[in-house]
Amino acid sequence: VQLQASGGGLVQTGGSLRLSCSVSGFDDDDYAIAWFRQAPGKEYEGISCFSSRSGSTWLTDSVRGRFTITSNSAKNTVYLQMNGLRPEDTALYYCVTEEVPETYFCSERTLPGDRWGQGTQVTVSS
Repeated sequence: VQLQASGGGLVQTGGSLRLSCSVSGFDDDDYAIAWFRQAPGKEYEGISCFSSRSGSTWLTDSVRGRFTITSNSAKNTVYLQMNGLRPEDTALYYCVTEEVPETYFCSERTLPGDRWGQGTQVTVSS
């Protein structure tokens, strides 16, 4: 299984960025793709999730209303559209994926954690 993430950068407060994560190598269509982030000196934080079979999505409270997660039609690429960025969104963003059961639904407690991609830096200047 491989992941390829892209789309980080430097923006001013209130700006927008879109992160992309493509996955490949799964044997079937039951997997979840999530975005985690780690700000300097802080722990990893799961912020969004997409389920390939159910299409269910989840966003953590701190980004809901500003970020959206969508996928392509093949459901092997997810996009995290980040609007209204704030300095506290500055972090390394990681794409994470894992094979999941058919009944899987995204939630804070069921975030995937098996395979991590390389981090992509998002920096929001004040």
